Amino acid sequence: MTPRTLVLSAAVALAFGALGCASQGPKPTEEMTRARTVIEQADKGNAQRYAAADLQRAHDELRDAEKATNDRKYDDARRHAEAAEADADVAAARGNAGEAQRAAHEVRKGNTTLQSEADRNSDTPAGTQASPGTGTDASPSSTPRLDQTPGTEAPR
Repeated sequence: MTPRTLVLSAAVALAFGALGCASQGPKPTEEMTRARTVIEQADKGNAQRYAAADLQRAHDELRDAEKATNDRKYDDARRHAEAAEADADVAAARGNAGEAQRAAHEVRKGNTTLQSEADRNSDTPAGTQASPGTGTDASPSSTPRLDQTPGTEAPR
C-alpha cells in the first residue's frame, strides 16, 4: 500500500467513525432521569396493585435503557427511557383509576346501607318509638300516665 492510500483509508475510517458517533446523539441523561422519577412515583402509588404488568414493563424498559447507555447506544437508550416513562405513566393512571373505582364502590356500599337504615326507620309508624332492648314498638296509649291510678284507664 502506498502512503497516499494508507492516509486516504485512515481518513475514510475516521470519517465513518465520526459519523457513527454523531448519529447516536448526546447521552440521554434527562430522559433517564424523567423515566426513573415517573417509575418511582408509580411504585409509591397504586400501580403495583392495579397495573403490575405495566409497571413491570416500565422497569424492564428502564433496565434496557441503562444497558444501552452503558453500550453507548444513546439513541436506543433514549427510546427505551421514553418507553419506560410512558409505561410508568400508564401504570400510575391505571393505579389511580383502580383506587378511584374501589373508593366509589365503598361509597355506593355505604349509601346502600344508609338507604336500608332510612327505609327501615320510615316503616315505624308516626308517634311510636322502638322500646330499647325489646325490639317491639310501644304506643302512647299503652304507656301508663303518672297521674293514673293503677287498675283504672286514663280518660280519652
